[in-house]
Amino acid sequence: MECLIKGKILLLILLLIGGGCKKVDDLGFRIYTIKEGRHKSTHTYSTTKNKYTQFEARFDSSVIYTTINPDNQLDINKLYGVSDCGCDHRTHSMRFGWRWYNNQIEIFWFRHQNGSFDYGKITNVGINESNTYTLSRLEDEYIMCVADTCVTLIRPCEEEYKSYYLYPYFGGDERAPHDITIKLKKI
Repeated sequence: MECLIKGKILLLILLLIGGGCKKVDDLGFRIYTIKEGRHKSTHTYSTTKNKYTQFEARFDSSVIYTTINPDNQLDINKLYGVSDCGCDHRTHSMRFGWRWYNNQIEIFWFRHQNGSFDYGKITNVGINESNTYTLSRLEDEYIMCVADTCVTLIRPCEEEYKSYYLYPYFGGDERAPHDITIKLKKI
């Protein structure tokens, strides 16, 4: 019940802030820009009851960065995902993450579960390469795929709840060192 109350408060705050309008390119990709010195790419709020999310993502060379604190280069930036279990995303959520590390883009699963987070690497992708990402929320597990590489993880709730989408976000401790552009297209 506590999660549902916190979720409704968060919904009200996000609705008051308002959504952001993002540009769409000629191929139908929405363009998300995380501005220098910021974490978020948008304040858009959109809910879903879908158990299955599929999208394409494309990273350009703006995702090449070096953090001020070298340890923060290991932080996982967020790509796209959903809140879960009727809670706010810091309590329960599942999303794809990414980072620029060892001269490559690494893609991760990133999960909040009971207020704590964990993550694991799925694969690497290339700059200006379009890849398909899928997130399935089954009764007791998540299945996350990037192209043909998939991982299965435990889902902490079995019931279906309305969720909200989570959009590109930079960092943990540090903010974007320059404008970072990520393109997403729902399939």
